[in-house]
Amino acid sequence: MRGHHDMGGLPAGPVDRDEHVKQAWEKRVDALARLLSQKKLRRVDEARRAIEALPPDAYDRMSYYERWMAATAQLLLERGVITSDELGRKMDEVRARETAR
Repeated sequence: MRGHHDMGGLPAGPVDRDEHVKQAWEKRVDALARLLSQKKLRRVDEARRAIEALPPDAYDRMSYYERWMAATAQLLLERGVITSDELGRKMDEVRARETAR
């Protein structure tokens, strides 16, 4: 059975092969993924599973690094590194900072 994320062989538009300049938050997501990998808290196969498990509407709506961040959060929750309450509080703090700008 084909997963929603599996688009191999399906008709699609042209592939944009241009490099894009990463935004600061994308660089932080990449750095966090590398650090967690070094600490054995994130493996490529686990991250792929978590990304592929995203609901179709979320998968389609999210950018590449948004999917990475959602998968990373899920993996840290699964491992018990963070709790959903801790994650929610931190997200509220970030939102408040962004709103204050």
